[in-house]
Amino acid sequence: MNAHNVTTTLPSASDRTAFLNLYTSFAVFLFGAIALVVPSGYSVGALLLLLGSAWLLVVRPTLGLSRQDWLVIAALFSYATVGMVAAWVDGQGARGLDKPIRFLLAVPAMLLVMAYPPRLAWMWSGIILGAIGAGSWAGWQKLVAEVARAEGYTYVIQFGNLSMLLGIFCLAGLGWAVVQPRRWPWVLLLLVGALMGILGSLFSGSRGGWIGFPFVLLVLYRGYGRQLSARLKVAALALMVTGAMLVYAMPQTGVQPRIHQAFDNISQYASGENRRTSLGDRFEMWRGSALLVLEKPFIGWGTEGYKEGMQRLADKGVINPYVTRYGHVHNEFLDALVKRGLIGLAVLLALYLVPLRLFIQHFKTQDMELRSLAVAGALLPVAYIDFGLSQVFLAHNSGVMMYAFWLVVLWGRTSTMVKFNSR
Repeated sequence: MNAHNVTTTLPSASDRTAFLNLYTSFAVFLFGAIALVVPSGYSVGALLLLLGSAWLLVVRPTLGLSRQDWLVIAALFSYATVGMVAAWVDGQGARGLDKPIRFLLAVPAMLLVMAYPPRLAWMWSGIILGAIGAGSWAGWQKLVAEVARAEGYTYVIQFGNLSMLLGIFCLAGLGWAVVQPRRWPWVLLLLVGALMGILGSLFSGSRGGWIGFPFVLLVLYRGYGRQLSARLKVAALALMVTGAMLVYAMPQTGVQPRIHQAFDNISQYASGENRRTSLGDRFEMWRGSALLVLEKPFIGWGTEGYKEGMQRLADKGVINPYVTRYGHVHNEFLDALVKRGLIGLAVLLALYLVPLRLFIQHFKTQDMELRSLAVAGALLPVAYIDFGLSQVFLAHNSGVMMYAFWLVVLWGRTSTMVKFNSR
């Protein structure tokens, strides 16, 4: 056969675009679906997005980044830069760069999402499966295997809080579901996902995720409240109160003893009877860290300096020596302040508050698909602010990956819809 007679049909531009839309859809689906039920499952979808972003170097699409897009990028870049500089100054080497650099790697993933937007049905399906999977596994661990606290493949606090995050994402997705042709199956699946995600948190006994739930409800009300009738609002409130009472009353959930334990810890610490409790350790760390902040408020102590400073306070009898075994403060904001000073705290607040403000700006849109993304996007920093009150969530791989990459997925998809609607 003559080689000149052989014709090669190359994929058209539209075929490549359709394939890449499918690729990002699958990556985002996996990011939710296997996040907590596979070891390091939260990294799989994120890695696919990062790898796929290399194609942007070949095609160089015109993305038309807006001022809001640059603000999100700046928040990610600032937090990563301060973290990497602090790690370098602290002499941590490559080990200290691992987590900060992931915030930078999330940026090309966002650009891929903007260039080839994933299908929302795939995204919400992944979140539903992830929440149901996490809640089911937590239920099996707690009720069948009879573990004290469900932990999945991560520590109990990370597992419980991230299960809660997937659950409240499902509540945000209800706005998307009600405008779909087959809305009732989607509504039902999202409600089941919300229930199972929240149960995963309850079975883990991670109290930090429960404290901020009223603020989660406030975000949901701000996003959807005006669409609900007074009768539906009352019914929803009654359902939540009844559900909370049942969860508290049922011994299988383990919620009641965890709440009683919290009050008992506080009482014992305040009276001086026993400061070696779960909350007592946190109070000691917070007290010691506050003293260190007063000495170096602007640039902080660094990770190693923090450990040395806490040991010094323990040697003087100022704090309980037991808490020097912890490498962080068990409070995201105080940890940033004591280790990276006011600059570290400022970039952490920007990482949370800049996206929160940008997402809230779309709460009044009549496009319910867009609004559902905005509500989910606002819930992400609100949930992490809550989680950070009792844990340094961004000190863990799972916390970093779930925040950085869900932020860029939700914002990237929001940005593309805003630009499409404005045409």
